[in-house]
Amino acid sequence: MTVDNSMSSGYCSLDEDLEDCFFTARTTLFRSAQSKFAAKNVTKPVEEKEEKPKAPTVQELKEKIDNYNSKVNNCLLMKLNDDGTYTGFIKVHLKLRRPVTVPAGIRPQSIYDALKEVNMANMTEKRTSFYLPLDAIKQLHISSSTTVSEVIQGLLKKFMVVDNPQKFALFKQMQKDGQVLSQKLSVTEYPLYLRLLAGPDTDILSFVLKENETGEVEWDDFSIPELQNFLVILEREEKEKIQQVQKKYDRFKQRLHEALKEANGKPG
Repeated sequence: MTVDNSMSSGYCSLDEDLEDCFFTARTTLFRSAQSKFAAKNVTKPVEEKEEKPKAPTVQELKEKIDNYNSKVNNCLLMKLNDDGTYTGFIKVHLKLRRPVTVPAGIRPQSIYDALKEVNMANMTEKRTSFYLPLDAIKQLHISSSTTVSEVIQGLLKKFMVVDNPQKFALFKQMQKDGQVLSQKLSVTEYPLYLRLLAGPDTDILSFVLKENETGEVEWDDFSIPELQNFLVILEREEKEKIQQVQKKYDRFKQRLHEALKEANGKPG
């Protein structure tokens, strides 16, 4: 049996008590997993500044939209309005790694609430925190005048997230030479125009909602209940990880005992 060198410092011998060596092994496992995950999911920021294109004429817009719609293989077409604005669809991937704050104990939004634009978040002052599904995709119907800031606010409203919108940022991601290039968008940019220029292929351009990383976490931005909810979530996840690693080592120890027992029963 060979032992991965990256895991050797967390290896437990057969005679050791699992509880005594568990935390060292757990730390090693987590660091190894994090390093492998980071190496696999590296995104390189786009450093060069792109010059903003000049505003197209109505005729140029019509040509661009016609060209865009000719490449669409579903019904999610763009539509040019008489006033020169246009509407269309964008998909946003949610890649939030920290929990969000939402109202606690309220019913799901009904069609009536949606039509009346009832803000469900205002119906209770109770708050709770949870993780949104990683890499979930939300489709939005927006106009050419919809800014990045409005897209972020719209996404938070759909999921009834009551956190400050400034805690989040919209990124555009592109693939080039086998690498994923990521660039944070200004809150005043227009996502639908970027979609129009890139075409409907999401492999060429996609939008991602992430935390607005400004260096270290500004813990002062969170309320005491939010921080307490974070601790509860982290403690629950830690217990689940501990149980998973404990079971893994229990199974490994049992197999070793069985192998030694079988080897001792055979003639030398």
